[in-house]
Amino acid sequence: MTAERPTGTPVTTAGDRPGDQTRIHNIGYRGYDGPRLGRAYARRSLYSQSLRGAFGLGRSTRSKVLPMLLFAVMCLVAAILVAVTVTTKAKDLPVEYTRYAIIMQGLISLYVASQAPQSVSRDLRFKTVPLYFSRPIETADYVRAKYAALASALFILTAAPLLVLYVGALLAKLDFADQTKGFAEGLVSVALLSLLFAGIGLVIAAVTPRRGFGIAAVIAVLVISYGAVSTLEAIADAQNNTAAIPWIGLFSPVTLIDGVQTAFLGATSSAPGAVGPDNGQGAVYVLVVLGLIAAAYGLLLRRYKKVGL
Repeated sequence: MTAERPTGTPVTTAGDRPGDQTRIHNIGYRGYDGPRLGRAYARRSLYSQSLRGAFGLGRSTRSKVLPMLLFAVMCLVAAILVAVTVTTKAKDLPVEYTRYAIIMQGLISLYVASQAPQSVSRDLRFKTVPLYFSRPIETADYVRAKYAALASALFILTAAPLLVLYVGALLAKLDFADQTKGFAEGLVSVALLSLLFAGIGLVIAAVTPRRGFGIAAVIAVLVISYGAVSTLEAIADAQNNTAAIPWIGLFSPVTLIDGVQTAFLGATSSAPGAVGPDNGQGAVYVLVVLGLIAAAYGLLLRRYKKVGL
């Protein structure tokens, strides 16, 4: 056993070459005695950083291009609609507040496809998820923060153009009560859309650490399902089977939101012939939407419990 020597005293042996010396330095160890902010602070920090990342903030310039471009296009189209209303002195906006997100669903789907994998795929790819769960946060904290961040980013993306429409309508001196009611209905619609799309996007993205695969899979689910449902609705309308149209709409996230707002928010259905669900069918739509949101949250919890082991 080596004998202890005073700190900083050179230790030499007979076999050492001239100039070779080993020094022992007592650098000490100081425990952390500052405030421990706990799970709530860690959860808030993860949420805020994920929300910023959804718009490329705090990331490279290239990462900012697509989300900021999509946000700008969403607001620019709304501004153009306002300009048309003011120029033509129309009595109402060309597009209902509840219809705007349905019309722009392609851009919204592209945003989800690009940002959902960015939110979770890197953690899976570089195996940093267990580090989050070491302490102080748990699996549920991670899932809630990620889910809430992407849903909030989607709400900002979809609600901002509605605000542009609303402010423009008031500046055009359109009826205040009608515009306020329509704006509130639009906010409810896009809030529900944000929760549904965020859940679907995160579940798909969490399956693979490959961001490219995640982007392709999200686009396939959101865009192809809408195309398939729209085609089936058109076929049913051509065969005068209008009773089947509301039930076909249950099989696409976009048409689900369209059905809910048609049944309960006074929106005009985008289905062929404007055949939307009645209140009874609308209740089924609501249950399906809420079930999908709950299922997405549950699947994410199961996925990250396995990853965090």
